[in-house]
Amino acid sequence: MRLGEILVERRGLSSEDLDRALRLQKESGERIGTMLVRLGMISERDLACALAAQLGLEPAPQEAFGDVPAVDSEVTPEFLTHAQVVPLAANSDAVTVAMADPLDRFTVDALKLALGREIVIKVGGASDIEAAIKRQYGDGSDALTEIADTYRSGDEDAEAEDIQHLRDLASEAPIIRMVNLIISRALEVKASDVHIEPFGASLKTRYRVDGVLREVEAPPVRSAAALVSRIKVMANLNIAERRRPQDGRIKLRIEGREIDMRISTVPTLHGESVVMRILDKGSLSLDFKTLGFEGPLRDAVDELLTRPQGIVLVTGPTGSGKTTTLYAALKLLNTPDKKILTVEDPVEYELEGINQIQVKPEIGLSFANALRSILRQDPDVIMVGEMRDLETGKIAVQSALTGHKVFSTLHTNDAASSVTRLLDMGIDDYLVTSTVNGVIAQRLVRTLCAECKQPYEVLPEIAEEFGLKRYTDDPAPLLYKAVGCASCDSTGFRGRTTIVELMVMNDTTRRAILSKGDATEVRRAARDTGTESMRAHGIRKALSGITTLEEVERVTREA
Repeated sequence: MRLGEILVERRGLSSEDLDRALRLQKESGERIGTMLVRLGMISERDLACALAAQLGLEPAPQEAFGDVPAVDSEVTPEFLTHAQVVPLAANSDAVTVAMADPLDRFTVDALKLALGREIVIKVGGASDIEAAIKRQYGDGSDALTEIADTYRSGDEDAEAEDIQHLRDLASEAPIIRMVNLIISRALEVKASDVHIEPFGASLKTRYRVDGVLREVEAPPVRSAAALVSRIKVMANLNIAERRRPQDGRIKLRIEGREIDMRISTVPTLHGESVVMRILDKGSLSLDFKTLGFEGPLRDAVDELLTRPQGIVLVTGPTGSGKTTTLYAALKLLNTPDKKILTVEDPVEYELEGINQIQVKPEIGLSFANALRSILRQDPDVIMVGEMRDLETGKIAVQSALTGHKVFSTLHTNDAASSVTRLLDMGIDDYLVTSTVNGVIAQRLVRTLCAECKQPYEVLPEIAEEFGLKRYTDDPAPLLYKAVGCASCDSTGFRGRTTIVELMVMNDTTRRAILSKGDATEVRRAARDTGTESMRAHGIRKALSGITTLEEVERVTREA
């Protein structure tokens, strides 16, 4: 297979992005893999794994890049840096190396001559190789080492009482490199959030990858004040204010990718805790198929979106992908003949052709006030970030009654509960039944790594417990388990997909609501008319090899 085909099939690159890169490649003559990394369409790790698959080699795992040189002084760090290669391990017969370009025969021959041994090639990312060379050969440019030395020898009283001193520390090269390293590593593993948390004797750094927190190597605890101050400076926050929470934003361009980060700081017992929410515009997919809406579910959602008026609600806990689903719906409806306005808190992604309003409670611009104002802007489609109170709900209902299409979110466990939430707010039941077209309840489950997932036969008692016979005709159904490999950082999972419960309002559910039925009765009425639960949708995806049964249970237990 060609490299581009492997990247599309196994690493999540879209065919459109590949075609665009191929057109640019014809003009520049640059290698397609290098160009895709430079444009931010794939990561260096993606390229390394794809090259390894194409050439029948192995990708170099992250833990293989040690801190001590694998060979003595036969090769210089300058040569290794120029050739983008680093030895990983050596014995009397062979030296295993990581190369960014495994087709570079000149470098392989030069190493073979210099080391007098056979060369075993593994494929590594250029940044990993460069960082390993700097660590192993001690040129003083490794951020972790330099910061550790700086703060180990510093004065104990140089904590940040002196704001000017703190500002000076935040502008020092080691701290700047440290923050950049934390951000670039987060992008490399496709983290959605970075947590920097000070404790009494340690400073913890954790990445949230595919919804699960993962602890990584952290800088020394004595660098915490300077590290937090550097992030505050980048986000235009007040570094002198350490007693109150603060919120800000950072906009960066890294490796050709537009990165927008929301910054939140809160004071804790041992200092300020910082969370950076990474909004990577380059990795945002607003296609329903990519998000996990397929087959009859996708057809039903499309029918719901094409209705000329009414309310569509998306519900689920924080971090379940509600906003992304709404953005995908807006993108589908975003045509020149429609005026679309949104009210959000905060505006996470800027959408071309859509008027987006940022809520600002400090100046009186609440959801309700903004919604009341935009009705005078002659909109066709309105998106309200969240229905938080009765006033917002009433205006949204009134907008739907007067011919507008309204989208919004709620925080409930399932679709039926969102209807009772509206009733609990104080919205009349006849208004709910006449304006709400449907409710999409969703969760995000981790998808299995295509490189290492393994099928296994289901025990009869497990098949009986989960009722698998309802979802497949196979008398011996197969499920899949996560194994772990270099491609997925030994987690067994890569990326996430949506599992959905779609409740379309019909006469049966309307009667249940108007008869003052609770969430259980509304849910029963929806099931009787064909609504499939999130758990059932997840089990179907588990049987298809997309995710695991354990993952479905993890995210749907409370629903």
